[in-house]
Amino acid sequence: MERREALLDEFEKSGMSGARFARLAGIKYATFANWTQARRKAKTQETPGSVPLRLIEAVMEGGGSGSGGLVIELLGGGRVRVESPLQLRLAAELLSLMAQNSNRGRC
Repeated sequence: MERREALLDEFEKSGMSGARFARLAGIKYATFANWTQARRKAKTQETPGSVPLRLIEAVMEGGGSGSGGLVIELLGGGRVRVESPLQLRLAAELLSLMAQNSNRGRC
């Protein structure tokens, strides 16, 4: 039980996909997915009405040159416009921090 909780804490900090983290930790993905689902369900019950932040991967064809940038729309109605590689790195860091805070029930 302690090892499971420690691994789940580490996973939340890692920014990795569940499949990759499970593979690196030497755990079957199905088992790891059950652990993460149970933890998510327990946290949702602790903070009724909260919606966990979910991230998805977006791939821009052609490197994004001349496209006018990327607009990331957040659940609360906020928007983040990314128009340069530096902004992309900052947006990724921001979204990662938001995900960590969401997993802790602070966002």
